[in-house]
Amino acid sequence: MTTETPRWLKSSYSNNGGQCVEAATNLIASYGVVPVRDSKNPNGPHLTLSADAWSGLVEFARHTAV
Repeated sequence: MTTETPRWLKSSYSNNGGQCVEAATNLIASYGVVPVRDSKNPNGPHLTLSADAWSGLVEFARHTAV
């Protein structure tokens, strides 16, 4: 069994102001989850969301973005 490593990505909408969230969407296909972390603390804790929860969060952010 191989263990896939998260590939952390920031949104292309990030203006590099330091208030960024990174997500590892490469794990959706193999594990059905999306780890999310604070870009300012890459070695800190991360939150693991189900694929459905991630989709809901993205949709919410799209509709509430300022």
